[in-house]
Amino acid sequence: MKFRVLFILHLPPPIHGAAMMGKYIQESESINSSFDCFCINLATAGSLSDIGHISLKKLLKYFFLLKHISHVVREIRPELVYITPNAGGKAFFKDFIVVQMLKSMGCKVIAHYHNKGVSAYQSKWVYNFLYKRFFSNLKVVLLAENLYKDIAKYVKREDVYICPNGIPNSCKEELKARRNNEVPHLLFLSNLLISKGVIVLLDALKILKEKGYTFVCQFVGGETAEIGAVQFSEEVDKRKLNDRVAYVGRKVGEEKNTFFQQADIFILPTMNECFPLVILEAMEYKLPVISTNEGGIPDMVKDGENGLICEKQNPVSLADCMAELLDDEELRVKMGNAGYEKFCREFTLDQFENRMRDILNQNLFSS
Repeated sequence: MKFRVLFILHLPPPIHGAAMMGKYIQESESINSSFDCFCINLATAGSLSDIGHISLKKLLKYFFLLKHISHVVREIRPELVYITPNAGGKAFFKDFIVVQMLKSMGCKVIAHYHNKGVSAYQSKWVYNFLYKRFFSNLKVVLLAENLYKDIAKYVKREDVYICPNGIPNSCKEELKARRNNEVPHLLFLSNLLISKGVIVLLDALKILKEKGYTFVCQFVGGETAEIGAVQFSEEVDKRKLNDRVAYVGRKVGEEKNTFFQQADIFILPTMNECFPLVILEAMEYKLPVISTNEGGIPDMVKDGENGLICEKQNPVSLADCMAELLDDEELRVKMGNAGYEKFCREFTLDQFENRMRDILNQNLFSS
């Protein structure tokens, strides 16, 4: 008889890293064959622009979510409940209630973080008070060792598991790292958020243009409440980059893959991140990656090996990294190949599923 595991996780829409990993878990043959699995969608936002906003519709949805979780727990009596909570902000409060309700019903709970921010809020007495109760008798899964410091005040290291994300391996052996573009193609692929480094990248591109570099840079991703298409266009105009920069909107599936196939360099100068799946996608497509020393990114991008690490919120540092790769095609090819090899060794979906299955098993048999 298989153990019953209730997964309370984020599922798309909207599409973001945590939701995609939730979808992978929900559809995993390895995990579903190992446990008797039940899934509940924790998300209350219907779109990216809806995230972080409170509305009557979301409050009602949350009320029915609590009722549904309570009903399912009583019905199936799970041996383990897996949840993907938010680390801070308004969303933490709703997840706090869910976890406390689960504990009150006698559930063993494991929390898998796809975000961070506990350390940023822990100095506020309300959060500190709630965190102490939230993390009591709780096992935690993190995406990288570097993220432990975010929760170190509340969780012992022996209660933490490390499980890097993974994505499906399409084994694109025929894809070459050398793109042979006459004009180098730069690619930014993420939602249009200031924290993803959109404005910093535009400033860095302005520096490159003023230095005489030739390039095209395509921005692929969904509009957000922070930056929409019109505002993005205004920012491009302000920097006189219309002849170099294009925003093409959100792309998925083969449309998105085409941009990876055409690019020479992938850039994500993010300021707030845990373990961005898009970097793994870029590595799979043999692209050198330029990113920041943020969250779990140093586990993905080894500076000087499969990419370059720039300083956060520093357009000059970012421009210097881009210039280094624009100046040296052979270095781009070398780093692209190294990234692909690292992806195959460490970050495929099969590897993620095996790690997650082992962690769940360990929790089921732990005291």
